[in-house]
Order: sequence, then structure tokens, then C-alpha cells
Amino acid sequence: MTNNPKITIIGGGAWGNTIGYLLTRSNYDYQLWSRTVTKSLATMTENTDILISAVSMKGVRDILQQLQTLELKSETIIVTATKGLDLETTHTPSQIWQTAFPNHSIVVLSGPNLAKEIQKGLPAATVVSSQNNKAAELVQSVFASDIFRVYVNDDPIGTELGGTLKNVMAIASGVCDGLELGTNAKAALLTRALPEMIRVGVKLGAQIDTFFGLSGLGDLLATCDSPLSRNYQVGFGLGKGKNLEEILAQLEGTAEGVNTTNVLIKLAQQQNISVPITYQIYLLLREKISPQEAVKNLMARELKEEFE
Repeated sequence: MTNNPKITIIGGGAWGNTIGYLLTRSNYDYQLWSRTVTKSLATMTENTDILISAVSMKGVRDILQQLQTLELKSETIIVTATKGLDLETTHTPSQIWQTAFPNHSIVVLSGPNLAKEIQKGLPAATVVSSQNNKAAELVQSVFASDIFRVYVNDDPIGTELGGTLKNVMAIASGVCDGLELGTNAKAALLTRALPEMIRVGVKLGAQIDTFFGLSGLGDLLATCDSPLSRNYQVGFGLGKGKNLEEILAQLEGTAEGVNTTNVLIKLAQQQNISVPITYQIYLLLREKISPQEAVKNLMARELKEEFE
């Protein structure tokens, strides 16, 4: 691959444009494709060295179907920056991409990266992860800049799941703040959220250590404590008594945690995983309980050891 790789971003939302901003910051040219662009996807992806997917979870399969009719170069690196789980298969974005393009290197990009903060030029850090270390290191070098520190690991599933599962916890955190339950309650919630994420991750083949890194604990802290997070906004609105339809209609973009909650409950039932926080959020999103009842249910759980 040349020192000036051809880079194509797919997805013109907030995160896709933020990725473009980061590439400009690191002195790399890029082109961005979205449904509003006049050029075809085939034209934009021809001879691309690095293809970055920044579409929402529900848009992944549509993009895949279009790309599979085209001819990507065999050495094209595919970077997925989507956080979510597929409702039909319960797979992560990288698993879906790898199945569709088994001979390509797939790299996951995930971390505590609030788009609006990055676009203000504020410093941030992230993780790029792949089973192909050379591909991950190349993507690392492309994104690294004066405001963006990039780390590498070899656990793409864990890296993805950290960024995905914390969205459910961000909804719970928003509910906590919306109900004005205080710092003690929120600290307890976030502390118990992490082992719940780890239980799911380990069951699905992730490494425990990954959840204590930027894409796990780091993303959990950022998303659960920021009004900039769409998932936090969903929870906060629910805590204030608004209904989900009203909240989603006012959001700027997609709150992936809503769909992820549904998929996670499906996974938990299939794999027999204990997810008490997620289950209460699931009931709340389906209007089966009130925010106050969700808190009561969590507080009334059977007493147990902290570390099992």
C-alpha cells in the first residue's frame, strides 16, 4: 500500500463526518459517500485502499449487499466504526463484514469518542483492533494526530462489544440522572454495569482485559456521563417521564442502545447470561414498567457476593 492510500468513508452522519475531520487532521485525503452524493458507490470505492464504514447498524447489510456486487481490491482494508448488534443474527458489525468479505482484513475502530467534542478539536483516544496486526497498525498510523491518540489490540470482538454494550448502560445512566437519584446511585450503577458487560463479552469470546481499556471502561464513562450521548439522552428523557417515540423523534441521529437492548436480551436468553440492568431497560423501553419501578426492581434483587 502506498504512503498516500486512497480512503473512502461510507456514511455521511455525525460520526462519518467526524472521521473525515480526523483524517484531515492527520493530513490524509479522503472521499465520503452517502445516499445524497451524486457519484455512485462503485465509482467511490474503485481502487480504494482503506474503506471505512460509519453507517448505523441498520444500514450495514444494505451497504454490504451493494459492495458485494462490486469488485474491491483484495488488499483493501475494511474499517468498521459502527456500534451495535444485528437483530437477526446477534452478530457484531465486524463479524458481518468478515463473513461477507472473508479474504479482507477487518479492523474495528471504537473508543470514548463523542463526535461533537472531537470536532471542536478536543483531545481523545481510541482503539483499532484486528486479527491482522499489520492492518491495525496501518489504520493506527493513518488516524493518529495531535488530538487523536490511537492504540492497537488484537481483540476485535471485545473492542466492539465494549462500544456496543455501553450504549445500553448509557440509557440506564440517563434514567438515573433524569430521576435525580444522585451520585451514589450512579456510581453503583456504572460499577455494576461493567461486570454485566464482561459477562456478555466473555461468553461471546472476548478477552476480559479489553473491557478495562478505552473501548470498554473508557467508552462507558464517556457515554454514561455526557448529555452529548444520544443513548444518555434517551434514558434522561425516560427518567423525566417522556415516552420513547417522542424522545427518538427529537434526537439528532440514531440511539443504537435501543436496538442493542432488544438483541442483548435475545442473546442473554439463548446463552443463559445474567443481565439485570439490561433487562430493566428492556422492560422500560417496552413500557412494561416505569423508571421508578426499574430502580426498585434492581434494588430488590437477591443479596449476593460482590465478586463471584
